[in-house]
Amino acid sequence: MKIKPMLLLALLMLYSCRQNYTPKPAGYLRIDYPEKNYSMFRGAGPYEFKYPVYAKVLPNTAENSEPYWYDVYFPGFDGTIHLSYKRINNNLSEYIADTRTLVYKHTSRADGIVEIQFLDTADKRYGIIYDLQGEVASPVQFFVTDSTEHFLRGSLYFNTTPNRDSLDPVIDFVRKDIEYMVESVKWK
Repeated sequence: MKIKPMLLLALLMLYSCRQNYTPKPAGYLRIDYPEKNYSMFRGAGPYEFKYPVYAKVLPNTAENSEPYWYDVYFPGFDGTIHLSYKRINNNLSEYIADTRTLVYKHTSRADGIVEIQFLDTADKRYGIIYDLQGEVASPVQFFVTDSTEHFLRGSLYFNTTPNRDSLDPVIDFVRKDIEYMVESVKWK
């Protein structure tokens, strides 16, 4: 009596295996990128900048946040650029060293770190954009300063586990926005 159900199950399994199976390649989510347009952010702080219209500039509400700290949130990508501002009081080298330390804490996970310096003497904007390669928590970090009064630092984070293969197109897209933001910073 037990043999009949087993025999029937075996025949069904043999019959079901007659179709040719072709494995499908791994698929990725389609990302529809918004059109690049920018708006000027004029907060109460000592700086202003242009940010993408598909992002939201929100006050940073972290427990340790200081005045004029903001988050540029990208709802379509679930990513945030955390901006922190410091007034310079003969301590520019300290702020630059702190930024460098925070960037290079990623060396255990980074495949490489590329530093891109920029210099705009006409508008008193100097700084570095750090592109971190590999499975890092923050793939792009930067600072911009006028070297005498203002220091603005930013770092990009996504609310997901780092997977560079999947995030690379979005990182490249937002990276261009970061570059535009940095180039548009004006000191008040």
